[in-house]
Amino acid sequence: MADPTAAEVQHYIAEGLPCAHLEVEGDGQHFFATIVSTEFEGKNRVARHQRVYQALGDRMRQQIHALSMKTLTPAEWAEKA
Repeated sequence: MADPTAAEVQHYIAEGLPCAHLEVEGDGQHFFATIVSTEFEGKNRVARHQRVYQALGDRMRQQIHALSMKTLTPAEWAEKA
């Protein structure tokens, strides 16, 4: 199985999680994602990351070797902009 591209990882996340903003960078082995979703509202960081892992499903175990992420609500994202 070939290593996924950053664009493919971005597509996988977007398929399983409604995002107001989504950026993924990476080299096929290690990825960094900035994910903004209303689904993160009221959730702590661990719960937010679990939601992203849920969106990725088995790909997290089979294709994606490392994923660092910044998970924000739309309000948190607006504060940083």
